[in-house]
Amino acid sequence: MRYWLMKSEPDEFSIDDLAAAPGGRAPWTGVRNYQARNYMRDEMRPGDGVLFYHSSCPEPGIAGLAEVASAPCPDATQFDPASGYHDPKATRAAPRWVQVDVKFVAKTPLVGLAALRRHRSLAKMAVLQRGSRLSITPVTPKEWAHITGRLMKDRRREE
Repeated sequence: MRYWLMKSEPDEFSIDDLAAAPGGRAPWTGVRNYQARNYMRDEMRPGDGVLFYHSSCPEPGIAGLAEVASAPCPDATQFDPASGYHDPKATRAAPRWVQVDVKFVAKTPLVGLAALRRHRSLAKMAVLQRGSRLSITPVTPKEWAHITGRLMKDRRREE
């Protein structure tokens, strides 16, 4: 089992949107970075854990938990000329972009960047590195355990 941090802008697709999706499951489409695509295509597997991260918003941070719910497959938005994610170079015979489905697990108290930065054991997380803009990054088992254990429990007590 592997662990991932997946970023989404909450005004485009939030943890609440995932929870409200049929069966709490939705395709993770629109990824147009080759490294993030390669993570989905080559490394993600059903059952992998996901930290659902809200980005480009007043308070960015981890807003919930999800899991990878499907094997990778071609992202249909690349073929749709009406989509903001259309890629005219992609063909059905040679797709360039992939998607996985993600399934809602839980909404959590927001664990913001400041809270993540306070913990030395998380200092090497990709999301905390200067210039890190990937929408999908790996999370180590130790980072996952720290965040889902200690940090989320601390956040619940604060509320």
